[in-house]
Amino acid sequence: MTGFQITGASAADMKLIRDWADEEGWNPGDSDRFAFAVADPEGFLIGRLDGEPVACISAVRYGGGFGFIGFYIARPAVRGQGYGIRLWHAGMERLDGRLVGLDGVVDQQDNYRKSGFRWAWNNFRYEGAPQGDDDGAVEIVDAGTLPFGRLAAYDRRFFPAPRDAFLSAWTGLPGRTALAAVRDGRIEGLGVIRPSSAAHRIGPLYAATPAVAAALLRGLARHAPDGLVSVDVPDANPAAGALFERLGLAPAFETARMYTGPAPDLALTELFGVTSLELG
Repeated sequence: MTGFQITGASAADMKLIRDWADEEGWNPGDSDRFAFAVADPEGFLIGRLDGEPVACISAVRYGGGFGFIGFYIARPAVRGQGYGIRLWHAGMERLDGRLVGLDGVVDQQDNYRKSGFRWAWNNFRYEGAPQGDDDGAVEIVDAGTLPFGRLAAYDRRFFPAPRDAFLSAWTGLPGRTALAAVRDGRIEGLGVIRPSSAAHRIGPLYAATPAVAAALLRGLARHAPDGLVSVDVPDANPAAGALFERLGLAPAFETARMYTGPAPDLALTELFGVTSLELG
């Protein structure tokens, strides 16, 4: 493989990676890459053939013991030539010794199993405009008005490692809206919506009950110009899929959450939408 080199991704490469993911039909958020870079500045790798970018992967470290693989893409012209697998090994080596998670598309899941990943649950991307009106029983506030430490502590119930810097950027980037549900001073839900090339993406969507999730979903959808939203819904929470179908959204895309070891203990019954298929 003369002429193939793996390096860290530059700022220009991060834009390119986002465009490649869009071409794959993944519909990443327009500004996701800025929050991703904050999560782990060295966690994005690019493969170049004779100086031209041809493949990418993210291998992001969280805390001292967790990592997440994403953005694993080889350009169509070089697939089947071994460049992608070299990049895969480089990413996994970066996460050596950690529990590693990923969200794998259907046609790659057997390959991930061969690399030691185990199925944990399926994510179904639901898309559409939420139907119905809220009765006002759930108090929804701008998440930015709450102490950030409380938001970060709440997020830890749904993610296996601290990610405060990422969460701060993810909820606060321009063009995004972050809403929280509160009751008696307690946070009972959190959702973020961001613009994408197709339907606006919502993630995460955490909620103590389906009613809270519905109120957050409708509130967030008001910030999409056409009301159309997209949410990656884990079937590990059966109430989530049932809720989205009642609200008139339809499944359009499927992935599997997989880990290299036992799945972490998360509040799955309150997880109505994962944050990002690319970084967990």
